[in-house]
Amino acid sequence: MTEPILDIRGVSKSFGALKASNNVSIDLRAGEIHALIGPNGAGKSTLIKQIAGGLMPDSGSVHFDGRDITVLSTPARARLGMGRTFQISSLAMEYTVLQNAIVGALGHRGDVFRFFRPVMKDADLLATARDALGQVGLEDFHNFRTSELSHGQRRQLEVAVALTLSPKVFLMDEPMAGLGTEGSHRLMDFLDQLRHKAPILLVEHDMDAVFTLADRISVLVYGEIIATGSVDEIRSNPTVQSAYLGEEAEA
Repeated sequence: MTEPILDIRGVSKSFGALKASNNVSIDLRAGEIHALIGPNGAGKSTLIKQIAGGLMPDSGSVHFDGRDITVLSTPARARLGMGRTFQISSLAMEYTVLQNAIVGALGHRGDVFRFFRPVMKDADLLATARDALGQVGLEDFHNFRTSELSHGQRRQLEVAVALTLSPKVFLMDEPMAGLGTEGSHRLMDFLDQLRHKAPILLVEHDMDAVFTLADRISVLVYGEIIATGSVDEIRSNPTVQSAYLGEEAEA
């Protein structure tokens, strides 16, 4: 078995008496989608923040591509190849699609404060941004304002921005949120192909998407991983059914 590209080992984080993460271990391997599921308040967002660098764990470690990155900042992790999309869009709605992609490419250079006018003439940045837009199918929308895009297209643009970082992994926080059935199916097809560019750690409440896409699933409840396994293993796990899936089925 190949070594995981992302390896979270015994991560814990408390806020007063609340244990948001309690000795959490989870990994991500090349070519896979590993879904992280759990009820609201389970600690999924807190865990993702610790993986992405926005929050320092009290104990445990985060290893990425064979390197301990526990103390690195979010921008430093991004420059190493950690691409992230958010539950709530982080795109600049007044910018064009191309400008948003260029912001990502600038972040990869560590040069996000340059002015747009000279940047728009930078051949390397333009090529990187246009290539990323082409990969997600938005090349014909490059001059559109981001506010003019559909919700699903904005999700695609978020992935394009992440792609400008030449990511080795994707962290995706509820990419299906707010999408209708048709939009969800289109995004599922896209993510199924995207895993071959870089593996995906997927936080998602849409269980149809999780069961369709995931190679492995980890279930987080009250800050603890209660089970990790294949789709069939998680579906048939009585502890998971009692703690989460049964509740979802009744909803």
